Amino acid sequence: MTNQISEKNKITVNPTDLPVPDTLPVLPVHGFVFFPGMGFPIQVSHPASKQLIDDVLLKERLIAIVSHKTAKDVEEKLDTDNLYSVGVMGYIHKMNKGIEGFYHVLISAVQKIKVIDFIQQETYPIAKVELIELKLTEDTEEEALILNLNNQFKKLVELANLPPEIFMTLSSVANSFHLAYIIISQLNLSLEKEQQMLEIEDSKILLRRVTKELANRLETVEMSNKIQKDIKDDMGAKQKEFFLRQQLKSIRKELGEGEEENVELKELKKKLKEASLSEEARKTAEKELKRLERIPAASAEYTVCRNYLDWLLDLPWEKSSTDNLDINLARQHLDEDHYGLKKIKKRIIEFLAVRKLKQDMHGPILCFTGPPGTGKTSLGKSIARTMGREFIRISLGGVRDEAEIRGHRRTYIGALPGRIIQNIRKAGTNNPLFMLDEIDKLGMDFRGDPSSALLEVLDPEQNSTFVDHYIEIAFDLSKVMFITTANVLGHIPGPLRDRMEVIELSGYTVEEKLMIAKQFLVPKELEAHGVTENDLQIEDEAIRTIIQSYTREAGVRNLERELASICRKVATEIVSGHIGQTIVKAKNLDDFLGPIKFFPEITARSWGPGLVTGLAWTPVGGTLLFIESASMEGKGSLTLTGMLGDVMKESATAALTYIRSHMKTLNIPDIDFSKRDIHIHVPEGAIPKDGPSAGVAMVVCLASLLTGRPVRTDLAMTGEITLRGDVLPVGGIKEKVLAASGAGIKEIILPNLNKKDEGEIPDNVKKGVSFHFVQKIEEVLALALPGEGKKTK
Repeated sequence: MTNQISEKNKITVNPTDLPVPDTLPVLPVHGFVFFPGMGFPIQVSHPASKQLIDDVLLKERLIAIVSHKTAKDVEEKLDTDNLYSVGVMGYIHKMNKGIEGFYHVLISAVQKIKVIDFIQQETYPIAKVELIELKLTEDTEEEALILNLNNQFKKLVELANLPPEIFMTLSSVANSFHLAYIIISQLNLSLEKEQQMLEIEDSKILLRRVTKELANRLETVEMSNKIQKDIKDDMGAKQKEFFLRQQLKSIRKELGEGEEENVELKELKKKLKEASLSEEARKTAEKELKRLERIPAASAEYTVCRNYLDWLLDLPWEKSSTDNLDINLARQHLDEDHYGLKKIKKRIIEFLAVRKLKQDMHGPILCFTGPPGTGKTSLGKSIARTMGREFIRISLGGVRDEAEIRGHRRTYIGALPGRIIQNIRKAGTNNPLFMLDEIDKLGMDFRGDPSSALLEVLDPEQNSTFVDHYIEIAFDLSKVMFITTANVLGHIPGPLRDRMEVIELSGYTVEEKLMIAKQFLVPKELEAHGVTENDLQIEDEAIRTIIQSYTREAGVRNLERELASICRKVATEIVSGHIGQTIVKAKNLDDFLGPIKFFPEITARSWGPGLVTGLAWTPVGGTLLFIESASMEGKGSLTLTGMLGDVMKESATAALTYIRSHMKTLNIPDIDFSKRDIHIHVPEGAIPKDGPSAGVAMVVCLASLLTGRPVRTDLAMTGEITLRGDVLPVGGIKEKVLAASGAGIKEIILPNLNKKDEGEIPDNVKKGVSFHFVQKIEEVLALALPGEGKKTK
């Protein structure tokens, strides 16, 4: 409840001026003991103790201070049985409120008291107390004890380097109890011993006890000083021995006698003999070992040479792990660890099949690209387990120094190999599975370009002779299976991207997320929170509601967080005494996760002419893109808002040009565009948007505005347009369709040349959505603008 925040100080309050009342509020303290005649600045944090201080400052400023026996109640409800009965009456001199919410209080202990009984425990404790009279003898024996204490304490001050002012303070203390208490405060005694000293009522008994503890403290300090002196003498002796040995070497050299071989060199020679090295590495190691024999052990160059030899001998030049080539077992492992991902699983099985037929096959270099939370990193671990290889992962996010990949040259102090060689040594084999995470987030500055350094690492034709700047010997990386991950493929430099086999991981459908949650996420979170299936059951419909109304993502990362939140709430109920199984249903989901976070965007829009639903791709999956337009009298300008990129602005200009050049075909009345302003806006203006795929939607948006015909609300579209009205293919079709399906869209217009992408769309999504593949913009307008409307004049 309270903590001591500075050294003890002698106080100036006269005990005879402050009589002890019958009852006092009690301030419990932890970790130290107040003694009469002493003062502490203390820090008060407990709400009850702060209330006590506030109330007492308005009255006599007197409180009872007693210590905790143990720490168990410091932050919990006060247990009066855990308090000592003997304490002190304190007087509050001063109180300041800290900005962090603590009270800084200066308190003096003026009388020794005993707590008889607690008459109040609510808010803060109040107890009946009585004064404990101090029995002063003041005879010759007590004078002798005080004299001995003064002499011994002076010796302690000198040996322990205590401030001399402490000893000078003793000369002004007339009360033998107060003198003993000042000495006790410098002996670093345990809480129990200090409390025992406080409870002693006879001055002679107290002085004898303090004399004993002071003698023990003196003995400890003297022993500590002796140890320090011995260490210092030993250091001097070692320096002397070093110079004598150097002289002995010179004498032996003059006499022509050979010196005894260094034990460390013997160990290195034995290690070199047993190590399995490449021919070049063995020649270099033997050369460095001969050089090491000629370097004095105290030289800095000796350590540099020794560290280099350790790296050479520890690398797994010829050591490989045996691949598990059982294809059926591999399929089983991959299915156990991940749901779906058929394309990646197929590629791994193909590699194992070829590896079984051709033993010297180079390791593949794969790049998993897709939105966050789709399982790219965990998939690497699963593949390593399937193949029986060591798994290494390094994150390349924010790496800007080429030396992180290639290492530093040995001429630099503290030089080390790059992270590739470091982790190969850690793996202990020359064919681990090496995952380079977040390769699209590599940086570049004056220290070099890490992506250029990776060109050699990730090139199957070059990495068999990879040379680290520190090792300076070719190391074969061709047996390593490299897997990289990225969220945005376009951020990877072209030459680096060209060296990798790219496998895209699209976002999951609702049904896929449901299966992942049931098979992997729910069991994982139950185990992580100590909850069993008998304690918690989450219905399928509840999981679907979480996916659709509490998360908006391509992966399952936020879904996992929401499931963890439910498990925490159930764990809290179990600990609070809840008995029985908790069933989470869709209708009671808000009791666990609060109100719904995401609503269908279609229903949230005020629909009318000039509003259309487009589809867009983002690094975290597909999304709906609402485009709206308005026309007004003006000077013929086109205004584009919504933080649009250059490509998207050009699409809007091309759309307006197409509309103006095909007004008769589109049944748009004659409009003098030199006197009309057109404004196109894409909501969520704080988010940057770019790309050509909104071209079709922009044409439909302007046609809807100028003809007064609203676009169907259950229809979405994507595609690039030309000035001749051709609809060109775009990317990210699967992600866009998944986003549209999740938002309740029933029909989607796609470019005819994107028909090849229909095979990537899950069958369960196809069943709920109709696709219209078009070649010309006229086909789009026929589908999107049914009926007659009020034409713009």
